[in-house]
Amino acid sequence: MEHLLERIQLNIVAERVALHITCSTRKMGLAKQAEQLARFCAEQVVIPAGIECCGFAGDKGFKQPNLNASALSSLQAQVSGCSQGYSTSLSCKVGLSQHSDISYHSVMHLIERACS
Repeated sequence: MEHLLERIQLNIVAERVALHITCSTRKMGLAKQAEQLARFCAEQVVIPAGIECCGFAGDKGFKQPNLNASALSSLQAQVSGCSQGYSTSLSCKVGLSQHSDISYHSVMHLIERACS
């Protein structure tokens, strides 16, 4: 945020998108910055309530998918109407895409779209 916004011009993408703020982002105290960046890029940003962790737990979600399914049981309803979802974690994106009707991508894709 400190260095990016002063160097690029963002054009707001006219879509409703979902944003998953990862556990590590929250633990580092960067959740507000992540949300702010997404709001600079997209017209509407949905951050699903009560989903502070996707439950994938690194690669554990591949071996114990019930953790991910339980953590994301309310996701699909909350991201209804969103065109896409964004996150900073590859494993989170796998579980988030599986338990919603949208595809999750790297937040860098959202930034790239807003730079176009």
